Amino acid sequence: MAGPSPEHVDVLIVGAGISGIGGAVHLQERRPGTTFALLEGRPDIGGTWDLFRYPGVRSDSDMHTLGFRFKPWKHEKSIADGPVILDYLRETVTEHDLERHIRFGHRVSRAEWSSDNSQWTVTASRTVLGTGVEQTVTMTCGFLYMCSGYYSYREGYTPDFKGRDRYGGTVIHPQEWPEDLDCGGKRVVVIGSGATAMTLIPAIADDVAHITMLQRSPTYVVARPSRDAFANYLRRLLPDRLAYAITRKKNVLRQGLVYRKTRTQPEKIKELLIGGVRAGLGPDYDVDTHFTPTYNPWDQRLCLIPDGDLFKAIRSGKASVVTDHIDTFTETGIRLQSGEELEADIIVTATGLNLVTLGEMNFVVDGEPVDFARTWTYRGLAYSGVPNLVASFGYVNASWTLKADLTSEYVCRLLKHMAKAGATRCVPLLRPSDADMPERPWIDDFPAGYMKRSMHLLPRQGDRTPWLNTQDYARDVKMIRRAAIDDGVMAFDAPDREFVETK
Repeated sequence: MAGPSPEHVDVLIVGAGISGIGGAVHLQERRPGTTFALLEGRPDIGGTWDLFRYPGVRSDSDMHTLGFRFKPWKHEKSIADGPVILDYLRETVTEHDLERHIRFGHRVSRAEWSSDNSQWTVTASRTVLGTGVEQTVTMTCGFLYMCSGYYSYREGYTPDFKGRDRYGGTVIHPQEWPEDLDCGGKRVVVIGSGATAMTLIPAIADDVAHITMLQRSPTYVVARPSRDAFANYLRRLLPDRLAYAITRKKNVLRQGLVYRKTRTQPEKIKELLIGGVRAGLGPDYDVDTHFTPTYNPWDQRLCLIPDGDLFKAIRSGKASVVTDHIDTFTETGIRLQSGEELEADIIVTATGLNLVTLGEMNFVVDGEPVDFARTWTYRGLAYSGVPNLVASFGYVNASWTLKADLTSEYVCRLLKHMAKAGATRCVPLLRPSDADMPERPWIDDFPAGYMKRSMHLLPRQGDRTPWLNTQDYARDVKMIRRAAIDDGVMAFDAPDREFVETK
């Protein structure tokens, strides 16, 4: 006898982090009556903000833009600690009664689309609480909304360091920070110069014997107050929603202005940034060696230092920066190519993330496996030839949630159009005029290591709308929020033209 039919929902959201929670709220508010569920592989909500537990974990952009468009940020600090951000997400889940829609411990592994019945069949595994028994769970949906983030939750990226097996101390990656790790009185070396390293170092500098940031090359940093005085003043005068909307708009405009200036006047912005570091560290510090990158600002992410905390740790003598290359791990630390040796009880490999495509899942469309690297990105949120699927992916040069909110709004507009038109299928298809489009990387002009390592796995973008994945919020407002849904590229139901095979 056949077993029970899989549970079916109109929209299945994969991931209950900031994107998935936001997407669920948008669905509730803009498409009431839509049935939906969220599949979350972990035992709790939060995504990044639940996974990362290293000391000092915080946002590296302001919460008036990292927060949701629909939920005001009310805390004094706009550069917020991880636990406070998690509280904000929990409040959102409670206020919108979302927990009943979330299936925790469901690790999605496969999604198969069938044009015969216009639906996805999604396979996940879950561990039964208290027994450890793993079960396979199958669900179906009319529309799949991927909110699983852009990096692997299984492990972070750690290079193959020569001599690693010889080292007698503790080596940890921040993505797998042990709760019982005691750094008190220890000598710590943090390998890396990104946001994680610059967050962790001031957070534990007072407790350790000494902490060293070991970098191959410098990163641009900018010190900013952790509190937004304008936002806090405005909240005393205006209702929360209005004060939040004004602050959010102000910060979006400022982010966009700064980014555009880095493209048009890089030397001027570089001078301002380096000047800020000199002011923070004093005239005798070797800023040229340790804080002057060889690339232009925003060719890679800027690192935010709230209240100049990293500068304070360096000035105190508890923290230092070494710019060199690793020769080998030794029994007691790291030997550098210059011959210098760094003694360490603990080595932290803050060396980055492993990027993945859509949650480390396998996708199949009408029996054919999907290779996303052979697809073209549609408005930075969907993929050529892949039906009834949208994925949320934020910005590398601005707050993630700005794009996530735009994407969720688009999903709701798309579903509304499909309902009105009586369509059960939507799929972006290349036009004949798009067949000879030049190929560009999914994220262009951003040579960060974690991007370069995985760019070949990600979709391509072209040179014309809508085959673009911009890193420009103002452009995306026009391309996503204001653009027509039925644009001659997104086809509905049985398309009247053949899919243009890509090279």
